[in-house]
Amino acid sequence: MSEERGRADRWRAVRPLGHRDFRVLFGALTLSIAAAGMWAVVMVYAVIHAGGGPVQLSIVAAANAAGLLLCAIPGGIVADRVSRRFIVRFTELVNLLAISSVVVVGWFGTVGIVQLVIVGFVLGAGAGFFFPAYSAMLPRILPEAHLLAANGLEGAIRPALQQAVGPAVGGLLLAALIPSQAAGVIAIAHGTALLLLLFLRPEPVAPAHEPPPRPAGVLHDVREAVGFTVRTPWLLWTLLFATIWVLVTMGPEEVLLPFITRERIGEDPRWFGFLLAFFGAGGIAGSLVVSSMRLPRRYLTVMNVVWGVSTLPFVVLGFTHVYWIMAVCCFLSGFGFSYGNVIWGTLLQRRVPTHMLGRVSSLDFFVSLALMPISMALAGPVAQVVPIPVIFAVAGIVPLVVGLLAIVVARMPQDEIAHPLR
Repeated sequence: MSEERGRADRWRAVRPLGHRDFRVLFGALTLSIAAAGMWAVVMVYAVIHAGGGPVQLSIVAAANAAGLLLCAIPGGIVADRVSRRFIVRFTELVNLLAISSVVVVGWFGTVGIVQLVIVGFVLGAGAGFFFPAYSAMLPRILPEAHLLAANGLEGAIRPALQQAVGPAVGGLLLAALIPSQAAGVIAIAHGTALLLLLFLRPEPVAPAHEPPPRPAGVLHDVREAVGFTVRTPWLLWTLLFATIWVLVTMGPEEVLLPFITRERIGEDPRWFGFLLAFFGAGGIAGSLVVSSMRLPRRYLTVMNVVWGVSTLPFVVLGFTHVYWIMAVCCFLSGFGFSYGNVIWGTLLQRRVPTHMLGRVSSLDFFVSLALMPISMALAGPVAQVVPIPVIFAVAGIVPLVVGLLAIVVARMPQDEIAHPLR
């Protein structure tokens, strides 16, 4: 009997794919994430092709981050009140139209910075609505026993496609095409995702035992989630740590790294595309390693230390002119980021009360990324007055210091001993 259970468990990670609607939804998600990965590279060279520099790229990247941030909480609220099937379809339609506008304008002329800012904002806003709807659909179309595996599949493909395969393909496209032509491939990906979603069936009716949503409880629910977060030291300080981390690292990675790669290594877009691919490859490896092990006994301490150490390679990135060293740094940073994220997701599921897990997760997403647009917007202008190595040194050291401070102030070692997780 134990051998039969062991053989069955080997297929646990892919069991959700046995459900038709999940295959449809997951296929659309895969295409959408791959498109986002390609756009991360195409966007950079679209700005350059339009005559822009680091400041203009900061503005475009900040618009994308702002769209995501502004729609994170509204996206979760709408997903509880509107057909989630309609939301994911409409979002993919808007994504398709936004990217197609780049293709059409580029065919007849030059895509301008203003248009790229608008497109970036629209794509960010679309992600803010798509992913809450996607997450909310899973419990309706999958048995409870398959939800963990479904989330694991998403966690594996996200770094693989958004940070590795997508950017690499984007770099290869740009080696042969101008940015507006490369955007055509991205439009095809979004169009195919939309086509798949047309085959998605209506969600099953909610179980009779499931309580109906409270019609006027939005503000109460938000206050309850905020109150729980503030009263829970490990949760509060981890969110503060993540906020500072995003502020000092996202701008250098997304805005400045493309330009130092061009200056130090070469102008071929594939150099930068493959650096992002190394970030993604590290993320895949980190997720697989931590998922194959038991949760550390000192889970809070390990999570924060690994997160903090994962930014130290930024110090080297700021100084080195050797490409393979840059690639190794990107891999190590991606590894540590995903390693800690897997632990963090498990802690939310196991230590946050079930009835407020969705709200706390949404709050975590919003607070963690609150300063991302500011980081994007500041990176370019700051680089005009502060040397690049200094900026990357700050990005590498500050998160580690704040992470260690969070461990001490929130008394995480005592907390994890008092609340052991097996």
